[in-house]
Amino acid sequence: MPDSEPKEDQVFSPDTATQASSEGAGEGEYRYDTASGNTVSGKAGVFIVVIALGALAALAFYSSQWKRDVVVRDVVVEGVSSIVAKDVSSSMKIYNGRNLQELDPAELKKRIMLFPYVRDAVISKELNGIVRIRVAERVPIVLTVMDGLILAIDNDGFLFPWRDKMSAQFPKLLLVSGISPLKTAGNNQRQIDSREVELLRQFLEAFAASEYARLLIRELHLAGNNMTYFIAVQAPTRFIIGNDGNFKEKLKKFEIFWQKVISKKGFGSYETVDLRFSERIFTKDFVTPEMTQETIQ
Repeated sequence: MPDSEPKEDQVFSPDTATQASSEGAGEGEYRYDTASGNTVSGKAGVFIVVIALGALAALAFYSSQWKRDVVVRDVVVEGVSSIVAKDVSSSMKIYNGRNLQELDPAELKKRIMLFPYVRDAVISKELNGIVRIRVAERVPIVLTVMDGLILAIDNDGFLFPWRDKMSAQFPKLLLVSGISPLKTAGNNQRQIDSREVELLRQFLEAFAASEYARLLIRELHLAGNNMTYFIAVQAPTRFIIGNDGNFKEKLKKFEIFWQKVISKKGFGSYETVDLRFSERIFTKDFVTPEMTQETIQ
C-alpha cells in the first residue's frame, strides 16, 4: 500500500505556542506558552496600582489644602443645663473665624475647665467648621455659705457658685455648715475634706430613703468628736447623729421621736436630742441643764 501523503505541517507563531515535546503528547497537540502573557498582565497591574496611589496622594493633598482653609463657624455646647451652656458658649465666641486645623483641643479644654461648675469636657472638630463641646456638669448635692456667698457642693466635694436659676432644677437642697478648712485642687478649685465627703454621701443616702426626715430636716452641721448634728424645721433643737454612720437607723429614731414627743410637747422644748445610742434617746431641755432619757418602744 502506498505511503499516505505527509500531513501539512501545522505552524504556530513562536510568540503564542510551542508544540508539546513531553512524552505522551498526542499528534497535533500543542501547549500554550503563558510566560509572555504573564508579563503583560503583571505590567498592567503595576500600572493600575501606581495610578491608584497617585490619585490617593492627590486627593490627600487637596484635602489637606482644603482643611487649611476651613475656619470655625460655630461652637456648639452640649450635655449641660442652659445656664452653663450659655456661659461656656459666650466664652468660646473668640474662636469663631479662626483656622479649624490650627485649633488645639487640649488648649480649648484647659480654658473650659476653668469654669468651676464643669467636671469634664470632650472636644471634637468637624469638617464643616463646627467645634462640638460635650460638657459633664457638676451636680450639686448640698449647699453651704462661705464669706456671705451661697456655694454648691458636688458628689466629689468640689465647691462652685450657686445661682438662683438652679433652684428650679435642684429644689430644697440641704444646707451644710461646720465644714473644715478647704483644700485646693486642680484649676484652683476648692474641695472639702474626703472624710467629710464620705460622711455627706452616707447621710444623704439615708436621708433620701427616709419617709419623713427628708421633709423635716433643713440643715446639717459637721462637727468633730462624733458630734455632727442636724436641725429640723420650726425647731432650734440640735439632733445629734455623730460621725460614725448608721444614719438610716438614727433617722428612723428621729421620725418616731418627732411623732410621739415633739409633736405633743412643742418645737422649742429641747436644746439637744441625742440619737447616737441604740434604743435610747437622750434629751436636754432648754429650761434645765439636766439630761433625761427617753426609751423607744
